[in-house]
Amino acid sequence: MNVPNAISLLRLCSVPILVWLLLKQHFEWALWLFAVAATSDAIDGIIAKHFDLKTTLGSFLDPLADKALLVSGYVTAGISGLIPMWVVLLVVFRDIVIIGGAIVFETVTKSLAMEPLLISKINTLAQIILILSVLAHLVYTIPGNNIVVLLQYAVAFTTITSGAAYMIIWSRRAHHHERADENTSD
Repeated sequence: MNVPNAISLLRLCSVPILVWLLLKQHFEWALWLFAVAATSDAIDGIIAKHFDLKTTLGSFLDPLADKALLVSGYVTAGISGLIPMWVVLLVVFRDIVIIGGAIVFETVTKSLAMEPLLISKINTLAQIILILSVLAHLVYTIPGNNIVVLLQYAVAFTTITSGAAYMIIWSRRAHHHERADENTSD
């Protein structure tokens, strides 16, 4: 267990606390916890790259912590009426597709490498900004409901684009893997 992995693990452990805070409508605490947890995602990545502390465990733990934080945050915010359910459904469905696709890809090829796409990183950032904006709007009564609506559409667009990109890339890789297996067995 190194520092980046410990940070990812702490982010994962923050998820039930965030859900509880949202359900109890402690929005200011939820805002700050979510902000710290989201920032920790960047920090663990920077530390891992800068100090050459990348590990196989970290390549799975970091995205798992991200998925748990975002999906739990979105589902809870959706149930609480803070984010429209259509946005929540897109976010959750994309993650189900990605996780399911990863499992199928690993099963078929035995060669899954966790490599986030640029559009996926943009999507994660958009999802984080949307939740932070919704919570900041509630806590500090910041005007700008139009900005929140625009962010919802940005999240929808990047979510659909990211999910489609993963499906296309993994389908192509699986197809090439199967063709390579056919050629080696001939």
